[in-house]
Amino acid sequence: MNMSKVTVLIANRLIRLTGNLFKMLSYPFHWVFPKLRFTIPAYSPAKLKMRANATIPRTIWQTNFTDQASLPVYLNYLFNRLMSLNCDYRYVSTEARGEFLKEHASPEVYDAYSRLTNGAAQADLWRLVVLNTYGGVYMDIDATLVWPLDKLLGDSQELYIRIKNNTEITNYFIATAPNNPDLQATIEQVVYNVNHYEPSMGVYHSTGPTVLNNILSAKAVIHTQDRKYVCIQGTFTNEYFQYIDKPRGKWTHINPEDLVKK
Repeated sequence: MNMSKVTVLIANRLIRLTGNLFKMLSYPFHWVFPKLRFTIPAYSPAKLKMRANATIPRTIWQTNFTDQASLPVYLNYLFNRLMSLNCDYRYVSTEARGEFLKEHASPEVYDAYSRLTNGAAQADLWRLVVLNTYGGVYMDIDATLVWPLDKLLGDSQELYIRIKNNTEITNYFIATAPNNPDLQATIEQVVYNVNHYEPSMGVYHSTGPTVLNNILSAKAVIHTQDRKYVCIQGTFTNEYFQYIDKPRGKWTHINPEDLVKK
């Protein structure tokens, strides 16, 4: 392991330690202030000069069921902004996701999106379309950067992260230039899965990470890194704080039979 990776790994551990400390302190905070929420902005411009002629647009895309965040989710947002000062930030609401797909996607893609009953599954498809249209970086709302984003991306055309001992590509972080043929293939596969949905597929295998992993696994050369050097999850927040106003709102709690409208 080279020194640069050691440095990032040390940063990873320190960030996780700091995030967990704030997460623990957030329990008494929300006990004292149970109704207090923080607004994630729809748009936050870059605070520093962007890299000129970057292949991957320096725009972060995120979505969630609400922009009213608990303290840990908001702290996670603030930390990510600190790690991406030369990037624009865009938060897209549930309603705006549908409007975007209606305007920018094909009728077949929009129809598949409209048949999905779960927000996480909808977000799976939306992130692929928005990145293929505009490019940029998608991150789940609970994802945390472990290194400055501009340095992670450099002049790359794409960046995906791997999980499960570096064996699988996941979709909670995706960075790409627009018009990515692999994302287009993934979109088409998601639409096929929705149209031929079986409950055994569930969210994970019909719209989620499995679809992207299967498409990219067939590629000879793609730019991937282990997640611990790029972006991790559950550092500042957890399911309780992410869904504090929507208990059991996570996709893992839905009945797979109800995921796709007939």
